Amino acid sequence: MVDTDTQTEPFSNRVIALDTLPTFEGGALEAISPRYRVINVSLSVAITLILVAIFTLIRWQPLVDVPSPLLLSYPYACMVVAVLGGLGALYHVFADVKIKYALREQDLCLQKGLIFRQLACQPILRVQHVETKRGPLTRLAGLASLQVFSAGGEYHTFEIPGLPVARAEQLRQFILNHKDVSAK
Repeated sequence: MVDTDTQTEPFSNRVIALDTLPTFEGGALEAISPRYRVINVSLSVAITLILVAIFTLIRWQPLVDVPSPLLLSYPYACMVVAVLGGLGALYHVFADVKIKYALREQDLCLQKGLIFRQLACQPILRVQHVETKRGPLTRLAGLASLQVFSAGGEYHTFEIPGLPVARAEQLRQFILNHKDVSAK
């Protein structure tokens, strides 16, 4: 028997006025540490120099006769490695200054990208896990990365690199303290 006294509301899909949506203030974004760029540029230059040194050692070593086609390709190989290393360093010079982040009441945002801009915002309520990561070079520079893991995801949602250690720990602790607070 169907109860006709209780009326169920039909499915609704109302239009939301776009001018009532909250705005994202781009000026609220903070840049990461400039030391992160120095690390990346230095790493690109170091890898380039190491590869050129290896090619040079192979070219001029007296133990084994190197075939003549390889001897002729030595300057081209060094040139290709130098160009790729230079492009890698140049990329980091311009791309690393574009990495910015913002912590708001309800979410954490990360903006990055030199050619293709990406803005990712992670609601704090959906954060499952947050951790700081420090490699040997970033430890030497006093930097850390903050990895934010979303609920239901196996890998981190995004990573904010190049943060001073104290700032990374502050962000981590804020997220841990507020991730279970209900949204307003």
